[in-house]
Amino acid sequence: MRNFTVSDEVRDYAARHSTWPPDDVVEQLRSTTQGLGGASGMQIGDDQGQLLTMMARLIGARRAVEVGTFTGYSALCIARGLAEGGTLMCCDISAEWTAIGVGAWRQAGLADRIELCIGPAIETLRALAPEPVFDLAFIDADKTGYPDYWDELVPRVRPGGILLADNVLWSGRVVDQNDIDDDTAALRTFNDTVARDDRVEVVVLTAFDGLTIARKL
Repeated sequence: MRNFTVSDEVRDYAARHSTWPPDDVVEQLRSTTQGLGGASGMQIGDDQGQLLTMMARLIGARRAVEVGTFTGYSALCIARGLAEGGTLMCCDISAEWTAIGVGAWRQAGLADRIELCIGPAIETLRALAPEPVFDLAFIDADKTGYPDYWDELVPRVRPGGILLADNVLWSGRVVDQNDIDDDTAALRTFNDTVARDDRVEVVVLTAFDGLTIARKL
């Protein structure tokens, strides 16, 4: 087993060797997001964004949903991977932060693929028809909400579709039993729930901050 520290230099090298290296739209979006200060840490990296694009392409996703949009980078990556005519529903509570994303989506020529729903995501999801209409779902929002988002999304993803959840290892805090923070506890509950869910098959990547990849059976 080989382990090494993934530095920013290594991460940038990997991103430049992808089919979708960061372009001017991505660079501008990253710069604007960094201007938000500490909140900018919620944005995923280029390597993870490229994985989202690839996952959408691999399953031929036409209909996707994202819970937690922030400034729109992950949405941009998913939308780029959708099949012709595909659409992405984005759920977020911040009109201010998502407005940054809307501008980037327009610049990238993807605005017509993305539907932005401002409001509590759980209410948006519960208002949807219960049929399995999504090919791909990505959860990257408030950690205490993960178990509820999962419960609403799994029935709405088609067999063979993919569910992704970010930050599930929480910088390793999930294995520290002395850590009883609400977010950490919620992620432990979520991870246990997913592992026991016989509606999916799942792997947890130790890349990024922990990424769950589940395939709906």
